[in-house]
Amino acid sequence: MTALVILGCDSVMSATITGGYAKNPWLRPIRDHMNWLRELRESPVRDVGREPEPDKRTLRRGFLSVRKGLTADDVRETAAALAVRALELPELAGARTVAAYVSVGSEPGTLALLDALRARGVRVLLPVLLPDNDLDWGAYTGADSLAEVRHGGRMALLEPAGERLGPQAVQEADAVLLPGLAVDARGMRLGRGGGSYDRVLARLERSGADPALVVLLYDTEVVGRVPEEAHDRPVHAVVTPSGVRRFR
Repeated sequence: MTALVILGCDSVMSATITGGYAKNPWLRPIRDHMNWLRELRESPVRDVGREPEPDKRTLRRGFLSVRKGLTADDVRETAAALAVRALELPELAGARTVAAYVSVGSEPGTLALLDALRARGVRVLLPVLLPDNDLDWGAYTGADSLAEVRHGGRMALLEPAGERLGPQAVQEADAVLLPGLAVDARGMRLGRGGGSYDRVLARLERSGADPALVVLLYDTEVVGRVPEEAHDRPVHAVVTPSGVRRFR
């Protein structure tokens, strides 16, 4: 049986794994993750008696490096577990419209969850990246409704190929599923740095909409603390393959 113990630090968390790598393939990269966290903690301090706090860029590099160590089988198995956990959320059980996204590469997989929501009769909205990094939205009607789109030199994204509903369409969502690289004990999310979802969250706040905000992550990406800026907004819950943690 796998025992996962999370210990809080000032800015990061350490994970101790006792066995279970064979039963849980997605835990394989954790040794690398632990080494990376240890290097951050043991790096030279700026002030005597004070540990340095890694900035967002450093943390992003570390989490992305760990994700690159996942195999296609790891991603597929965790996607199935993630869908089961997410579908248990009351916020999704009662939702009529959910704004979500299509995972790419080694992100926690979302397609199984999107299809399960559609099977429930939920209207699923997916983002379309605009030139200014804002997000338009379109309806998901199945895998054949997606088109691969490459924005400049970035990774190709899977976006809805149908009608564009406008950036304000997200305000109709009862729940918004957010991508990220980490979330901390306060619910503060570390994104990739493009700012697209910062705009979404600001738009929701301005409109007075109050959907459930849920970030989908791997177990090792729930950490003690991530740096925050004035525009950052906390999420309400995080779903990982092993469970759910709420922040309100």
